[in-house]
Amino acid sequence: MKFQNKKVLVRVDFNVPLDKAYNITDDTRIQAALPTIKTLLQNNNAIILASHLGRPMKNLKADGSIDTAKFTLKHLQSHLSKELDLEVQFAEDTIGDDAKTKSEYLKPGEVLLLENTRFNEGEKKGDLEFAKQLSLLADVYVNDAFGTAHRAHGSTATVAQFFEKEEKSFGLLMQDEIKNASKVLNASDKPFTAIVGGAKVSDKIMLIDELLKKVNHLIIGGGMAYTFLKAQGGKIGKSLFEEDKVELAKNLLKQAAEKGVEIHLPKDSIIADKFDKDASFKVAPSMEIEDGWMGLDIGPEAKNDFASVIENSKTILWNGPMGVFEMENFASGTRAMAHAVAYATAQGAFSLIGGGDSVAAINQTGLQEQVSYVSTGGGAMLEFLEGKELPGIAAINQ
Repeated sequence: MKFQNKKVLVRVDFNVPLDKAYNITDDTRIQAALPTIKTLLQNNNAIILASHLGRPMKNLKADGSIDTAKFTLKHLQSHLSKELDLEVQFAEDTIGDDAKTKSEYLKPGEVLLLENTRFNEGEKKGDLEFAKQLSLLADVYVNDAFGTAHRAHGSTATVAQFFEKEEKSFGLLMQDEIKNASKVLNASDKPFTAIVGGAKVSDKIMLIDELLKKVNHLIIGGGMAYTFLKAQGGKIGKSLFEEDKVELAKNLLKQAAEKGVEIHLPKDSIIADKFDKDASFKVAPSMEIEDGWMGLDIGPEAKNDFASVIENSKTILWNGPMGVFEMENFASGTRAMAHAVAYATAQGAFSLIGGGDSVAAINQTGLQEQVSYVSTGGGAMLEFLEGKELPGIAAINQ
């Protein structure tokens, strides 16, 4: 990313949450992109920022038109100006006349924010003409949007083909994401423990399959644990499980045994009589949950078991919560994992929090600064860890 005196098109991930008054409620993704933007500014470049925000094409107004008032990136202009300590300009379109004119007159040290890329149908289609028009706005291209690197969209992948190899680069955030994910997958110190949670086995099949080739310990929590417990003959009440994935779970357990990977399932659970924050709840053995009750978090014995494994690990990957952590009564298991990961990191382990709810959980506990790396990419990180080639990465490497 050694560009100087250039007009730089930077694909960032500014898909930030907004409240009803369109105020940013979490600017983590903006903060993550600032080092790249500031470095490029220091090198006397003019910067054109492209990003999507939300899913405007899936949330059209009653008349079928785009809700520009809701999804415009103009909501971010003042916040970004404050963070960069300069007046960020705004283009009312992405590749139209306003974007072309403002890009043409953009001077070194100035920043232009383009309108939502997803206002153009060509973005999600990876359309060549849309990408070409976008490329004409700048001399060089930097992709710093790891969170969208798994999408073969116009501004994340297709646009890169209109720049020569020496005219395109990863941003600092992308470099960090790739380096840290690769460190976990390819150069992990042992014991290597993966903590996998979330609701469904079906969402994590490929991840588990890939991890079984690499880890020493695999901790399974969340709703997906009950499919594995059912596969072992457990009585799980009305806990969430995927009946059509029970055989798959049996097969994964068998694979783990053959590879010498120790799978850890929760010995006990916090069970509730309904899926509700005010439900009655109690502790029960995970293999003996009575009818009418469901597991919504790991129990105290499971917390201790899992924490002991984590705290004795040298490499840790965490993807997915241990329970319904959004509800206070069922958050303690996930929090316990966060504290165990932070403790292990303090003892010298390398820890990667791999996207999605795990990031929300580590932020909720305030321990995000006490782990090695927190990924900004949910689906992108998951696919990277599954061993897939991400279009946004491949386009820069070509």
